[in-house]
Amino acid sequence: MNSVWAPCRRSWLRRRYATAAIPKPSQYGQPTTLYHPQLVADSELTPGFLAEEYEQRRRTLMDALPDSSVVVATAGTVKFMSGQIFYKFRQASDFWYLTGFDEPDSAVVLEKNSSSRGYRMTLFSLGRDSAKEKWDGARTGFAEARAMFKADDARSIDQFSPHLRSVLPGYSNIFADVPPGNNRRPSKKSILQFLSSRSSTTEHDSILEALSSSRRKPLAPKVARLRAIKSDAELRVMREAARISGGAHAATMQFARPGISEASLAAHFEYICALGGSIRPAYVPVVASGANALIIHYTSNNQLLQNNELVLIDAGCEFNSYASDITRTFPVSGKFTSPQRDLYAAVLSVQKELIELCTEASGVSIHELHTRTCTLLRRELKQIGIDAPGADLDLLFPHYVSHPIGLDLHESTYSDRLARLRAGMVITVEPGIYVPPTPQFPKHFHDIGIRIEDEVLVGEETPEVLSSAAPKEIEAVEAACQLES
Repeated sequence: MNSVWAPCRRSWLRRRYATAAIPKPSQYGQPTTLYHPQLVADSELTPGFLAEEYEQRRRTLMDALPDSSVVVATAGTVKFMSGQIFYKFRQASDFWYLTGFDEPDSAVVLEKNSSSRGYRMTLFSLGRDSAKEKWDGARTGFAEARAMFKADDARSIDQFSPHLRSVLPGYSNIFADVPPGNNRRPSKKSILQFLSSRSSTTEHDSILEALSSSRRKPLAPKVARLRAIKSDAELRVMREAARISGGAHAATMQFARPGISEASLAAHFEYICALGGSIRPAYVPVVASGANALIIHYTSNNQLLQNNELVLIDAGCEFNSYASDITRTFPVSGKFTSPQRDLYAAVLSVQKELIELCTEASGVSIHELHTRTCTLLRRELKQIGIDAPGADLDLLFPHYVSHPIGLDLHESTYSDRLARLRAGMVITVEPGIYVPPTPQFPKHFHDIGIRIEDEVLVGEETPEVLSSAAPKEIEAVEAACQLES
């Protein structure tokens, strides 16, 4: 399929099912083709992905582990804003990557064996509960979970602790993620969250001892290696996420005008993304007008846009669980002033040179990409009258130029910045310049902050800019900024 498959498919499905009698409510804990044909195609397990995709991920992981290995991964939990007021649930990324199962308080155990499949899979979840489903919606039953997610067995999460107690002693290598140290305080990001509430003292101690021993090894780095190179299905979804976000950036440029609030721009961006099929923002948007752009993670978004200012928007949507990450900087009044244009052109020139290096053939690492950024920025800044030796550039450009992106916005926790880029990776390229009002820099550049960020698919010899739908050439930006008649 080509890169436009997703919007075309959604449009076709909407027409096909606009008047169809689709049963409601769903009887499963996540979208399925029976109840959500506009989201999940007939052959898919989750939107955009076949069951075979998840099977291949698990098999690749287990094949890479030594004999006598067991993998333990847990789902996310519902997080609360205050009291019983909950946020919309978002699945833990590694658990989702391995299973596609989108319900909270779940777990999976993968035991390496000599079968043709190479492992045994046991899936744990909350299962059906009519009383709770009256409040929270459907859950997937155990029989359905076993069939849909290709598990050898599906059980209640209440059996998770006893199962671990019986299984762990039989393996020399336990791959699981637990908090550092040996304390027994549960963590919302680890398997220990399940043990205090669902295990007896004996079971808890037995499992804790196994997880604290030398047999326990971190799982996240192993999964991170798989997630680094995107599959064809992942790239289709990421292209669509970037397309939606890029279009929202263009629409928000047109929507912006003096006197409107930063918050209104953020709301407009999220609205356009939601109309395009996004379920949530990938992160809290930065909408920084004027000198606010000098604050890298400015998210207050509570001031008004003014004439002759620039506004920097760092925002992206999440689509089918994959993040997008795009930054654009544009003039509120529709035309760059001369200093704004000069500084913008300098950043843009650097960014375009960096993107050309995003190939496997170039042999560069993310660290080398950053080093190259500093050299190029000094060159471009000098041409417009800004001398930035040593620490001065650190003041003007205080952040790193790139990070991997995928299921998580920053897939960099276990990535090696010194490792060479490989085809199939997706990274950001985001140089920026933020000029403080200090005497060592020309006054006409004071309080100007500019960042230009794209998502780039590393190719063998040619990179692909996934976020090309967001205007960034000076003429294209000014054209997008013209007010609606």
